[in-house]
Amino acid sequence: MTAEHAPRILYQVKQVELAVRGRLDAVVRPHGITVTQYTALTVLEQHPGMSSAQLARHAFVSAQAMEGIVRALAEAGLIERARDADNRRRMTISLTRAGTALLAACRDDVDRIEAEAFAGLSSVERSALGRWLQDARRALEKSPPLTD
Repeated sequence: MTAEHAPRILYQVKQVELAVRGRLDAVVRPHGITVTQYTALTVLEQHPGMSSAQLARHAFVSAQAMEGIVRALAEAGLIERARDADNRRRMTISLTRAGTALLAACRDDVDRIEAEAFAGLSSVERSALGRWLQDARRALEKSPPLTD
């Protein structure tokens, strides 16, 4: 296949995302959460004390969608909200023990999905792929979206 007929990298990235999402759904659904809720929990694991708006940006959903996600996760006892000590108008979100336990219960299966997806890569290649993907995301975040 020539370069001009090869699938676009963006298309290939989307194919991987859809395949991963399907596998993740099978892992997290038995725990009573969605893939988007799982993503929000993993973001909070890495960055406790975020606002809902910050969490929305990191979880790749709109602020309106995050409002429903936060409500569902709070009702399930997986997260807790508290007033920010530095800014009383701001609410922060953190994992509860139940949220941390749920992530721990999913970890082996999620690790297995990642290992299967990237089994053909060495550890050096995996690190490089991670850097390239982060670089691509940052480049897109810095440039304004295209308009008609």
